[in-house]
Amino acid sequence: MAKFWSSLCIITILLLSHVAIARREQVPTPPLPVLPLPTFSQLKWQQRELIMFLHFGVNTFTDSEWGTGKENPAIFNPVGLNTSQWVSVAAEAGVSLMILTAKHHDGFCLWPSKYTDHSVISSPWKSGHGDVVHEFVTAVKAHGEIDAGLYLSPWDRHDRRYGHDLEYNEYYLAQLQELLTKYGNVNEIWFDGAKGKNAKNMSYYFTDWFAMVRELQSSINIFSDAGPDVRWVGNENGFAGDTSWSTINSTMLSIGNASIVEYLNTGDPKGTNWLPAECDVSIQDGWFWHKSESPKKLSQLLEIYYNSVGRNCVMLLNVPPNTTGLISESDIHRLKEFRTAIDTIFSVNLADNCAVKAGSQRGGKGGGFGPENVLDNDHIWTYWSPRENDKKSHWIEIRVPHGGPGFNVVRIQEPIGLGQRIGRHEIYVDGKRLVKGTTVGYKRLHRLQEVIHGGDVRIVIKESKGLPLISSVGFHFDPYWKPDQKLIF
Repeated sequence: MAKFWSSLCIITILLLSHVAIARREQVPTPPLPVLPLPTFSQLKWQQRELIMFLHFGVNTFTDSEWGTGKENPAIFNPVGLNTSQWVSVAAEAGVSLMILTAKHHDGFCLWPSKYTDHSVISSPWKSGHGDVVHEFVTAVKAHGEIDAGLYLSPWDRHDRRYGHDLEYNEYYLAQLQELLTKYGNVNEIWFDGAKGKNAKNMSYYFTDWFAMVRELQSSINIFSDAGPDVRWVGNENGFAGDTSWSTINSTMLSIGNASIVEYLNTGDPKGTNWLPAECDVSIQDGWFWHKSESPKKLSQLLEIYYNSVGRNCVMLLNVPPNTTGLISESDIHRLKEFRTAIDTIFSVNLADNCAVKAGSQRGGKGGGFGPENVLDNDHIWTYWSPRENDKKSHWIEIRVPHGGPGFNVVRIQEPIGLGQRIGRHEIYVDGKRLVKGTTVGYKRLHRLQEVIHGGDVRIVIKESKGLPLISSVGFHFDPYWKPDQKLIF
């Protein structure tokens, strides 16, 4: 009898196990990714949205933009320099990454490099014992929630080795090693191909430089016209293309090549490299501080925000310290206004708690890919997915009750951890088309010509690479937006 019950128990366990396995096999799996994909570091970079550049050096004291390389280091004397103030200002502005010009085109180094005397070591500041880079990274680390980046200009108008390929590339690589070994973790290293018309002929060994960067700090993001991690957007006014792909073919790119700016600006839907764009722009007209210049108007900064962050990019806003070594009060005031405006616009999502439906969903109801995912707080790994092979069902609709405060901004986000997919989309309210758009990417912001006070808002995906996926939707009210306003840059 005991044998019988033992056998029965074994049969029961096997049957239950089979049922459990069968049920697991019925749980819908995520769709395949659409390659290429971002790395972990690129994904973190994208979510920063707003980062800060700090142009600082001898140009700050000569009231110039491009130094000659003949400046006397004695002019550099920021007697009130306080990098903790820089970091506090950045934190209040919602910035999570700050990039300092360790060396600009004039060749003056903000750290005591052992390879040149054209640096802080020859200045009266702290009797030649100062180190701006050290104070900067120390202040950043002390804050804890902000990361440091550095810019080392390839063009050097001071050093005698410039114009001699081997000598100068060895010099540059030596300084790169100093910066990446002496100052701890650096999250972004900035390279460019800027060079004056009368500059000496010079070949930069970018491949060697990038390899050294990777060896010294493997998690760093390398910025340049050609990446390999972050690309230039192709202009210095902070505007990405209305179509903005994070994908591009890096074989088409070269650093300092002015003929590729349009390609940089839009990216490539057939691109084989994940190389998102960074939009650099200065809060003033110039990149270095000038007493005669004032910060851009709030309306201008918001316009840049919508055309950078709102077009699948990161906004790199330059805020230059003054001759005292501090960020000026006028810039601080504008940054506070800017942060307040962003928080005012996007802190409330009028789509929250609204009824949402879709043309179809992967795995059916309860499968984990329903339209309710677009209203949660995860903008990367939870998302709505339609069924396979049914393009007519590629839509999602949110019913907004009438009589509310209204919205004039629509936010759409893709789960870019699975690739960028959407190539064309439209937005309708109660059957009336209000928006014809192209790419979405990490974040797409559409400002409407009117305030919508309720109705059925339908987002229709017209073209996509593979299944279209949407991770988040938001309806927001921008009180600063005046559709007929004319912005002057």
